[in-house]
Amino acid sequence: MATFVELAEAHTKLGPHAVDHLQRLVGAWGLLADLSFSDLVLFAPETEANGRFVVLGQVRPSTGQTLHREDLVGRVVDEVERSLVARAWRLGEITEGEIAVAAHGERARVQCIPVRHDREVVAVMTREAALTVGRRPGELERVYVQVFERFALMVASGDYPFRGEDADIEEAPRVSDGLLLLDQAGRVDYASPNAVNALHRMGVDVNVQGLELDEAGIDDAVVRAALATGVPATEELERRNGVIVLLRCIPFLERGEVNGGVVLLRDVTEIRRRDRLLLSKDAAIREVHHRVKNNLQTISSLLRLQARRVEKGPGRVALTEAERRIRSIALVHEILSQEPGEEVPFDQIVRPLVRMAEESAVGRQVEFKVTGRAGELPAGVATPLAVVLTELLQNAAEHAFNEQPSGTVEVDLDNDGLELRVQVCDDGIGLPPEFDISTTSSLGLSIVRDLIGSQLRGTIDMRTDGGTQVKVQIPLNRD
Repeated sequence: MATFVELAEAHTKLGPHAVDHLQRLVGAWGLLADLSFSDLVLFAPETEANGRFVVLGQVRPSTGQTLHREDLVGRVVDEVERSLVARAWRLGEITEGEIAVAAHGERARVQCIPVRHDREVVAVMTREAALTVGRRPGELERVYVQVFERFALMVASGDYPFRGEDADIEEAPRVSDGLLLLDQAGRVDYASPNAVNALHRMGVDVNVQGLELDEAGIDDAVVRAALATGVPATEELERRNGVIVLLRCIPFLERGEVNGGVVLLRDVTEIRRRDRLLLSKDAAIREVHHRVKNNLQTISSLLRLQARRVEKGPGRVALTEAERRIRSIALVHEILSQEPGEEVPFDQIVRPLVRMAEESAVGRQVEFKVTGRAGELPAGVATPLAVVLTELLQNAAEHAFNEQPSGTVEVDLDNDGLELRVQVCDDGIGLPPEFDISTTSSLGLSIVRDLIGSQLRGTIDMRTDGGTQVKVQIPLNRD
């Protein structure tokens, strides 16, 4: 499905600034739909001046029943089908009337609001609801609709949405969370029942109507900032009783001057509690990885010390190889102790593994090259892969250049999101004529074969082609 910008560019002549204005409107108009208890639909004229309009956006209210069950976005209508939209577009004024809803066989009340940007009408926003909506409104419904009308005038004058505002604010309060209506001086004219509940949880038991928030014992810095600057402000307040409430103040503008506003309140106590638990859990997991890394490094040091006390021969070689394998696993846990989550940036592990191989190429000039990127890998892949890569590099450093003083080992990594491909190639003497990875007696290559086949569920191919060529393919979709 086309994005908002793609739809606007394909069907309209709107410039980039106008499209950005409409995109911000669509990002913020959930508030307007909730206040009006109605569906909102955004119409823009088609590319050709043929009296036809394309629907760029549609939103349904969370405070009432939707009128349009079908998706209207992308639909093209003419001025006969939507005469009120065409009239509001031509006159640049708010128009009202009724239309027939074909899908329901009933009539609906429609209010058409011209959307201005830089003093020009660039689209028309319609408020559409069944005739039964608001027939006998209570106080809450009347106040909400009055607030919507004030925002509608701001849309028609080009003052809403606010310039430079990021409308997609994470966890932004909705109308149903609680609403306070403020006058020009910042005093509360009306508090919705949910807003009263939120205030009670904050420890405010007085009737706030007619009071400023600071008179009720609430820090009103967010209100003062919004009314002083004429742009929305958001703040999170944490009370002594452990209640955390998110406040968002949106000012009303009339001819460029601030004339009151609304405050939306959302109790985010439980959300923040879960966030803190997740942070605590994440910190605990990183601490576990840190301790595992320390323990592995201790074991590695002990093996290194033991190897030094053993005479040269198979015993020392076995201890040295065991120490190297443990060190490669410790590298993975070291990265996991620094990075949140269970994804490992494997490229940060490759370089230390290469340095370990360089240290073992004593007496020979072996150049190691790394190309490509492995990206982030699950810990369950990164740990055995680190051991596999260590063994392959070590094998090349120790055995590929026995008959020549120098050579090159190249590691190439490629991750397309579905499969990881690792190639380790050298220009050394190649493999023995009868070599077969499936029957090899080499401990290191047996470990490589078993790790790739069992834990990584991948494949390995080793052959001689101007040296030893090793290709490993690992599926990343673990399901």
